[in-house]
Amino acid sequence: MKKPSTLARPASPPSPVNKHLGRRERRAAETRERLFRAALRLFEERGFSATTVEDITEAADVGKGTFFNYFPSKEHIIAAFGQLQLGKLQAAVVAAQSGDLPTRQLLHRLANALAEEPGRSPSLVRSILLANLSSEPVRQLLQQNLERGRTLLGELFAVVQQRGEIRRDLQASELARAFQQVFFGALLMWSLDPREPLTARFNSVFPILWSGIEAEPSNPGKEKLS
Repeated sequence: MKKPSTLARPASPPSPVNKHLGRRERRAAETRERLFRAALRLFEERGFSATTVEDITEAADVGKGTFFNYFPSKEHIIAAFGQLQLGKLQAAVVAAQSGDLPTRQLLHRLANALAEEPGRSPSLVRSILLANLSSEPVRQLLQQNLERGRTLLGELFAVVQQRGEIRRDLQASELARAFQQVFFGALLMWSLDPREPLTARFNSVFPILWSGIEAEPSNPGKEKLS
């Protein structure tokens, strides 16, 4: 018997804000989530190109026309996946602005949060990567999310640079690009060799990233070497 995909389950408990929605809004949100999770499960099992909108609506147990009330196309399912990641980046920017966490802890938590969704399935990650290579609409949507993510990371790094915890000799946009390259590089390697959890992979590479961006400790009393 085939093991059920973890993607069939919601990524997290319903947001508290949902309690304040009316019945119609709650049902709409539940239907959208059901379509989203059904699509991800099918992308994982069959691949993106082999999955049709009809497959998704059948798996979600809704009418075919219902799909287009929530997503313009199946490509936008992948875009919505990226939007989940952007939400975590936005939360990290707010956390950086509050100054409640040291920068190293903030970035480490962000990396683990970003690993949560893709870390559910290496097969899904490979499916999305293949869709990016084979589908121009997917590539364009992912590129938009990537650029938005880099902008948010740039905002985050600009904030923490002012606190003196990371290097100021590099532009915040360069640090943002470096973070993305480390993240996606680790994600790609993990999807090909997922013998350990994705979070464990990030935990192993994060100290290397941090050593490259950490500000040098000031030591005004240090004597000059003769």
